[in-house]
Amino acid sequence: MLKKITEFRELNARGLMDVYSESNYENTDYFFPDEADKVSAVKKVEAGFLDFLKNGFFGKADAAYWLLEVDGVYVSALRTCRINEGLYYLEALETRPDSRRKGYGALLLSGVADSLKQGGPFRLCSCVGKKNTASLKTHEKCGFRIVSDKGYNYLNGDADERCFGMEYSFDEAERHKA
Repeated sequence: MLKKITEFRELNARGLMDVYSESNYENTDYFFPDEADKVSAVKKVEAGFLDFLKNGFFGKADAAYWLLEVDGVYVSALRTCRINEGLYYLEALETRPDSRRKGYGALLLSGVADSLKQGGPFRLCSCVGKKNTASLKTHEKCGFRIVSDKGYNYLNGDADERCFGMEYSFDEAERHKA
């Protein structure tokens, strides 16, 4: 089941952190390089992640966390923000490590695009790591195309040479076909 969460209090924080468990573990080296205890470091990363969502992300225009839930468990997640009329930024697409290779990421991306279509024409932009073959294929399978050799993060204004800029576009002509 596709869920759209627009307020922090609606999230199952533990369920969300389980989706991002692998990334949170990897982020310990970046955020807490001097922390020898990985369990402690992961808890700190999770606390920082949840604080960002509660006190930063959900304060942005039309911010939403999109979740795919199967049998009461979050299996895939991503977040979107409206940048301006008809332009949305997507980030943090991830699937639980034990739920990968089952099509959940593509199902979530397609569900988000279908939901956004209800509001009329739009562009949905994303940055995807050039080495993240699985995510690149998932995005392309769902109708995204590479539009730039550098990914652009609309939330902080940074361009990243390690990423491709990707875009999904839904226009007025397609709206009338749907």
